[in-house]
Amino acid sequence: MTTTATPGTTTAATAATATTIAATRPGTPEWAALLERIAEGAAERERDRVAPHEIIGWLKEAGVGRLRIPVEAGGAGLSVPELFAALIDLAEADSSVPHILRTHFWFVEQHLQASNDPAFRARLALAVDGKLVGNGFSEQSRKPVGLSFDTAFTPEGDGYRLNGTKYYSTGSIYSDYTQIWAAAPEGRIAGAVIPVDREGVSILDDWDGFGQRLTGTGTTHLDNVRVEAGEFFDLGDPNGEPVPGYQGAFLQLFLQAVTAGILRSVRNDAVALLKRRARNYSHAGSPQGPAQDRQVLQVVGEISADVFAAEAIVLRAAEAIQAAADSVVDGVPTAEAADAAQLAAAQAKVAIDRFSYATAAKLFDVGGTSATQAVHNLDRHWRNVRTISTHNPTFLKASAVGDHLVNGVGFPANAYF
Repeated sequence: MTTTATPGTTTAATAATATTIAATRPGTPEWAALLERIAEGAAERERDRVAPHEIIGWLKEAGVGRLRIPVEAGGAGLSVPELFAALIDLAEADSSVPHILRTHFWFVEQHLQASNDPAFRARLALAVDGKLVGNGFSEQSRKPVGLSFDTAFTPEGDGYRLNGTKYYSTGSIYSDYTQIWAAAPEGRIAGAVIPVDREGVSILDDWDGFGQRLTGTGTTHLDNVRVEAGEFFDLGDPNGEPVPGYQGAFLQLFLQAVTAGILRSVRNDAVALLKRRARNYSHAGSPQGPAQDRQVLQVVGEISADVFAAEAIVLRAAEAIQAAADSVVDGVPTAEAADAAQLAAAQAKVAIDRFSYATAAKLFDVGGTSATQAVHNLDRHWRNVRTISTHNPTFLKASAVGDHLVNGVGFPANAYF
């Protein structure tokens, strides 16, 4: 994969010729081998803060960034539920890995939705060609959350200059391109997809959260960055009538898929702990050891049941997103399908957050005090689940669902919901 697609000049179909390796499909022996390689050393990488650049290289070689792209265009052609099942697999191996790719898959989904637009087809060619796309969306400002930015495009000749600072740029340090959202002239909002190594772009690995430590969720500085006309795309008037969409549901359910994968890892670690643990509590219910202790076995069974529930919830909600994607006509899904997707994703988060923290913490009921040793790094599961859940407050999701059902109020028209 040596050809870099230039926005505005290449279609996804022609860019497929640059792809020399077929995308690895989930469920194959090759997929299982990839997951095994990723899982090896995941706990140590997180503990020692070793950024998984090599692992991301493996994913690019395996064509993982093309999982949703149609087969005829060089991808694996996965449905939305199939993609989310694959994300759960990846998160089980290492929760940082799919999280790093979150905005890349969002980029792909946006461009699949608008695939009839030649400009969108041209940008999608970047993903077809094996490139990864990060993001610059969120800001730390006093402006209202949503489509309101201090970062701005300023016209210059036939292009623009871009200035500002973005935070929470998840995945960008591992990416080839970044998709930046900013204010444009006349109160409009626009985006641009630019190379991460362009002059004036500085991406810092300065994320200091206690969880998801290796996702590269750092700061992006944009200092007088040149943006060519073909790299710029206008989203229109942000104060106009909201267009039905399922992209926010896709982005938010993505996080629940990562959580489900983490819970799988919690289950795996609980089973491994119990199998190797020889000593039981002095006042335990079984003299034969913890692996025969019905009370400890009950905890493992409860963890396993929560894993099953989380996966089932995510995949059921993914079906609603697939229905919204299937309803798209001229780049816009039906309002009914978009609402159903948003409702499903919101309910999935509220439901999973109700037990995920406790499930991750139950691991220490299985392992006892020795399980808290830093060398094992088992606390990463709780830290990671809790950090993921903060991306969107659960109580706001629940209240929006209630308001929708009782009063018919629509869901917030932004990617944060």
